[in-house]
Formats: sequence, structure tokens, C-alpha cells
Amino acid sequence: MASPETGKQAWLSHSLPQTITHIYLGTMIFLMDLQMMLLDVVYFILRSCLRIVLRPRTKPIDGELVLITGSGGALGRLFALEFSKHGAEVVLWDFNRETNEETAKMVRAQGGQAHAYTVDVTNREEVYRTADQVRKEVGRDVTYLVNNAGVVAGERLLDCPDTMVERTLKVNCHALFWTVKAFLPQMKAKNHGHIITIASVLGLFSTACVEDYCASKFAAVGFHESLAHELLTEEDVDGVKTTLVCPYVVDTGMFDGCRIREEVELILPPLEPLYCVQQAMNAILIDQPLVCIPRLTYLPFLARALLPWESNVATYRFMGSDQCMYPFIETMRKKRAANGPIKAA
Repeated sequence: MASPETGKQAWLSHSLPQTITHIYLGTMIFLMDLQMMLLDVVYFILRSCLRIVLRPRTKPIDGELVLITGSGGALGRLFALEFSKHGAEVVLWDFNRETNEETAKMVRAQGGQAHAYTVDVTNREEVYRTADQVRKEVGRDVTYLVNNAGVVAGERLLDCPDTMVERTLKVNCHALFWTVKAFLPQMKAKNHGHIITIASVLGLFSTACVEDYCASKFAAVGFHESLAHELLTEEDVDGVKTTLVCPYVVDTGMFDGCRIREEVELILPPLEPLYCVQQAMNAILIDQPLVCIPRLTYLPFLARALLPWESNVATYRFMGSDQCMYPFIETMRKKRAANGPIKAA
């Protein structure tokens, strides 16, 4: 009968080489994957740099069915007109029937096709019901979804009614869930589509007195990026693209009165709405995953991640960004006093 010591030696002589081999193979696979990852990182960095100089070929979107939320507002209207110019058919969603119909008339006046629907995107049952209605009445599935609707309370946190905070979060964040759930299944089934989220640079870095807006836009960015990663893990839906658009303050009246330091504003003025939409369209047409408008706003985004908190605070104070919303808050209060509650979109 073999002794326990002999059995132990036999087990070691049999299992130890297997363990060493397993560790060796695992290490080699890890190192090879690391090498490929680093090569991919370098490749995509070089490709992005090259795209600054040599613009990639844009994809055709004629015949696509594009749904735009907040289409009665300034940016939504311009998106509708731009998509229509490229030959797309547009579906317009907005809670304001009058301004939405005006957008539809402008699209048709330039020879495009438009379908206007009055929708409250914060009501998920209404979103799902109207999505089915669009499929029945238009006769086909939406292939491009532009989540553009947005609001801001325009009050300091402790002065802001709870209902206004909830409204901002519902429009700017919750609605993204309902619209994507309504239209993404058909995109995945056909392996064709594009989801565009109009967020804000205030979803990448923040400033004072717009807690509701910053929170909702940070959430929108997180939602979009998580969705993009989910789609990338599914190899059978490589035809469904995503683009996250993060513009600086756009001169639509939504942030009327917002001002940074005068000298800095010379190189970073509020964006012209048409310029903002055209830059976003440029990114969409080349399937660019993220675009900050203007490019200068990539810098504070990087600074937030790389510099100490105090360094960013000092930069904000120098630029006047720390108190840039104070005049906006005051402007909104005067408007509310004169006209009652205002909902910007």
C-alpha cells in the first residue's frame, strides 16, 4: 500500500506541470491581448488626428426616416431642415403643437416630407402609443432617432420648486429611455439605425446654479455611453450607430443672459444655432461617436479628469464660468414675473 507521502508526490508530479502550463498560456494570451489593445489605441488616435485634416466620406441618408424630439424648438427645427436637405423623411415630436406644425411647414416648403405629432416625451405610455401610431401612419420603421428635447428650470437649487426639478430630469433624461425602447428593437432587427443624443458640455463638466440641468445632462451622457457600449458588444448589430453631441451654450434663448468673462467670450462666444447643428450633422454623417462643439470645449473636459479640483476651480474663476449662470437666473426670474412659468426647449 502506497504511503500518503508517495501519493502526494504523485499528485504534484501530475498536476503541477498542468498548472504551470495553464498559467503560462493565460499570461501569453493576456500579453497578446494587451499588445493588440495598445495597437488599437494608437491606431484610433492616429485615425482621429488624420480625420481633422482629411474628412472621411459621409454616408448617404436619403430615404431614411428620422424622428426628432423637441422639433418645435430652435435646434430641433434646424435638425429637421438639415436632415430634410439630405433627403431624409422627418417625424417631428414636440409638446407644442403650434411650433411643431410650423417646423413641418418649413420642411415641406423646401420640398421635404414631414409628419408632425404632439407628444409629451415624459409620458412613456404616450411615447409607446405614438411610436406605434407613427409606424402605422408612415408605413415603416424609424431608422434615425434624434433625442433633442431639453428644458432647464432656471432657478437656484433652494429656490427651485420640486416640480421644475422633476420636469428637467424627466425631459432631459427619463425620456431617452422611453424613446430608445420604442425604436431600438426595430433598428436591431434590421441591423440598421442611428441613435443621436443631444446632450451638453454641462454633461461633461459643470457650473453653479444649474444643478437640475447638469444632473440631467450627466445622466444623458451616461445613458448614451452605456447604450453605445452595449451595442458594441453585440456583433450582430454593428449597423446600429450612436453619436453623442455635446454643445457649448447655444444662442437659442434657452440660457438667455448667461455670460462668461468678456475677454474669454471673444474666443468662446455662444454658438450660433445653425453652426451647432451643422457641426453635429457633420459628426452624424461620418458615424462619429462623440462631438463637442466647439472643439475648444474638449479642454475643460480633459482638465476635469486630469487636474486637481482646486485647479479647475481657479480656472473657472478666471474665465468667469463659476458665476456665468447668475445673470441667466435673474433673466429667467424677470421673464417668469412678466409672463408666468417658462419652459425652454
